[in-house]
Amino acid sequence: MKRTLVIGASEKPERYSNKAIRKLRAYGHEVVALAARPGQVEDVIFETEKKAFQGIHTVSVYLGPQNQDAFIDYIIGLNPERVIFNPGTENPEFRESLRKAGILPEEACTLVLLGTGQY
Repeated sequence: MKRTLVIGASEKPERYSNKAIRKLRAYGHEVVALAARPGQVEDVIFETEKKAFQGIHTVSVYLGPQNQDAFIDYIIGLNPERVIFNPGTENPEFRESLRKAGILPEEACTLVLLGTGQY
C-alpha cells in the first residue's frame, strides 16, 4: 500500500479531498493529511503544521496554484515518488520543480486512479 499525504484536507463531505481520504482508506492505503484547520475524516486526523512525515509515496494536492508556493520546498523535502495534481491544482512551475528533484508530477484525479486500479 502507498502511504499518501493529502494536502488541503477538508471535513466537508462534498469536498474532493474528503472523498479521496475516504476512498484511499477504503482501498487500504495509509493516509496522513494536512489542512488549514484541525479536523478529521474517519481515522485520519488532520495536521495543521508541516511535519516531516516519513515514507510518503504519494502526495495528493487539493490546493489551488495560488496557495501552493508555501508547500513546494516542503513537498520536495518529503521526497515522495510522485505528486498528484488533482483537477484545478495544475501548476507548470511546481511540476518542473518536482521533475528537477526527481519526483514524478502527475496531473490526474486520485479518485479516478483508485477507481480504475491505476493508483
